[in-house]
Amino acid sequence: MEQPLLIIDDEENLRHMLSTVLSKHGYRTEVAADGAQAVELLRRNRFDLVLCDIRMPVMDGMGFLRKLQEENLGLPTVIMMSAYGTLDDAIEAMKMGAYDYISKPFKPDEILLTLKKAEERERLRRENLQLKKEVRREFGFENIVSRNPEMLRIFDTVRKVADYKTTVLITGESGTGKELIARALHYQSERAAHSFVAINCGAIPENLLESELFGHVKGSFTDATRNKKGLFEEAHGGTLFLDEVGELPKLLQVKLLRVLQDWEIRKVGDTKSTKVDVRVIAATIRDLAKEVARGAFREDLYYRLNVIPIHLPPLRDRREDIAPLAQHFLGKCNRTMNTHIEGFCPEAMSALMAYSWMGNVRELENTVERAVVLSDSTRILLEQLPERIVVGDHREPAGLPASSYSIKSASRLMEKDLITKALEKTRGNRTHASRLLEISHRTLLYKIEEYGIRA
Repeated sequence: MEQPLLIIDDEENLRHMLSTVLSKHGYRTEVAADGAQAVELLRRNRFDLVLCDIRMPVMDGMGFLRKLQEENLGLPTVIMMSAYGTLDDAIEAMKMGAYDYISKPFKPDEILLTLKKAEERERLRRENLQLKKEVRREFGFENIVSRNPEMLRIFDTVRKVADYKTTVLITGESGTGKELIARALHYQSERAAHSFVAINCGAIPENLLESELFGHVKGSFTDATRNKKGLFEEAHGGTLFLDEVGELPKLLQVKLLRVLQDWEIRKVGDTKSTKVDVRVIAATIRDLAKEVARGAFREDLYYRLNVIPIHLPPLRDRREDIAPLAQHFLGKCNRTMNTHIEGFCPEAMSALMAYSWMGNVRELENTVERAVVLSDSTRILLEQLPERIVVGDHREPAGLPASSYSIKSASRLMEKDLITKALEKTRGNRTHASRLLEISHRTLLYKIEEYGIRA
């Protein structure tokens, strides 16, 4: 398909030469003798690319660029040309929206190369815009499925506060969708064009967390071989999501409070502070008010974070959402796995509705994905669901029946019991619990979800 291109130059010979050469290389060209003629053409037609001379009678190249901005005439990619141009002319043209600048005389290959670069840049810009639209759609409310009145009120709150820099504290059990709400806050806001940066404060060792958040300068400690940006700087202009903020050590609680007061950070080993523009959203499964009461969390930081509180109810308290969520996750799996499963048999859906979902929405999503992988029919059947859901978990046995000889079942019970005791000993601190259990933090999170442990 020919690409529409407009040539603006007061020299007829140059217009003819460019038109002839570019027509042979897949461009559909039109010509104008000055900026005024070009504006009239742009009012009637769309051009992707414009080659424009700087010095012309009636309306010069700079006047043409001003007119483009004033009338918003399709905003094509403009490349300026001049035989008398200076560096100042080039800089001024770029400031006014031109993409590039080429000096006369030039060879046809120079123009063709410049145009190809401009096309590639425009293609990348369009792809970037499309990706941003898709991300906004993915984290929009159409992908947060709920019929629950409390959740609908939360969506309304998110819409109201999205554009403000006000700090938000999201609480709720593991798997309720705290990060999804945080992303919705970001992508529904004016900050959506900038970064959404997330960190799990409980997943990073205490001695590395300060450097991760605030960055460090070269030589500030043994392994600091170069300057490093922290996540606050990475999120400049956008949003920083502090997941499991209740796991922050006391020293970092003080430093975070200072950032929220002054919006300045100081890298590890640095002597000066750096201003940052960041919207902070925090989340935790802990009851921070109780943590404040027992002295584990700073009261002043709690009130700084808790300006807009959002509490996500567990899935067992909004059972009207189980069926639509299951269907939503099934559709998502069909798209990503190229499967064609239509729905759930009545027995399977009844089991899903009856289960208590201690791992909440994340556990339901994982269950649906597992069932899709195991399915060889057009519907999800009861036998494709995990045993804990088929049997039910209303009254989970404290131990194995005397008649059982299953090593596998006994191991699972012992593992669950040890994890529960470790979490009780560490008062829910999963980082410390994983060290006691001698397993990785990631493995512990998986086990908590698998066994439905309330951490």
